[in-house]
Amino acid sequence: MIDDSEVLEKYYSRRAQQYEQIYRRDDPIRHSEQSGIAGAMRKALANRRVLEVACGTGYWTEIAAQVARHIVAIDISPEMLAEAQIKGLDHRKVEFRQGDAYALQFVPGRFDAGLANFWFSHVPRARIDEFLHGFHKRIGVGSTVFMADNVYVSAVGGELVARPGCENTFKWRKLPDGSEHEVLKNYCGDDELRQIFAPRAINLEVHSGDCFWWITYVVA
Repeated sequence: MIDDSEVLEKYYSRRAQQYEQIYRRDDPIRHSEQSGIAGAMRKALANRRVLEVACGTGYWTEIAAQVARHIVAIDISPEMLAEAQIKGLDHRKVEFRQGDAYALQFVPGRFDAGLANFWFSHVPRARIDEFLHGFHKRIGVGSTVFMADNVYVSAVGGELVARPGCENTFKWRKLPDGSEHEVLKNYCGDDELRQIFAPRAINLEVHSGDCFWWITYVVA
C-alpha cells in the first residue's frame, strides 16, 4: 500500500530549494490573489500568538510575522525548515520546529490563532476530521483561523490523477532533479468548504478567486 504521507514528505523535501518559484509565476491574476491572501491574513493574525501548520519554506510565515505577536511554525520536512531558517526571521518572534500536523499536542506554546496555508489540499479526506479536531483543540475555542489553498485550474501544477476506488485525487509532478511523484492533492469548492468548516466555525468567511481560495473563522 502506498504511504501518501511519506510520498508527500519526500516530494517537498526534494522541492524545497525551488518551492517559492510558484509564487513568482508570470501571472498577474495569481499575483493579485496572492496579495489578497496576504492582506486578509495580516488582518486575521494581527497581534496574535500563531500556530502555523506546514510552514514549508516560511514564505507565509515571513508575511504573518509582520503583524503577529509570536509564531510557532512547524513542518515535517527538515529541508523545508532549512530554507525557512535562511530567511533570518527574528527568533524572538518566530520559532521554526519540526512537527507533525496530526500530532499538534506535542508543539509547545500558547496560541490564540492558527495558520495553515496550502496544506489542507494535502489532507486525505478520511483524515479531515482528525486534523481539524487536533488543530482546533491545540489552539483553543475562540481562536482565529486563516487558511488558503489552490483552486483547481486545468493544466496547472501537473496532471490530475484519480485512483480507482479512492476518494482522494493526486497530482503527477516531475522535479528538476528528474524524480517523479504522485502527490495527494484534493481540491475544494465553496460549497464543500462551507460543509466542512461551518459546523466547526463562528463567523466563517469563504473567498474564492480564479487561482486560490482563502477562509477565516473563529473556532467554535
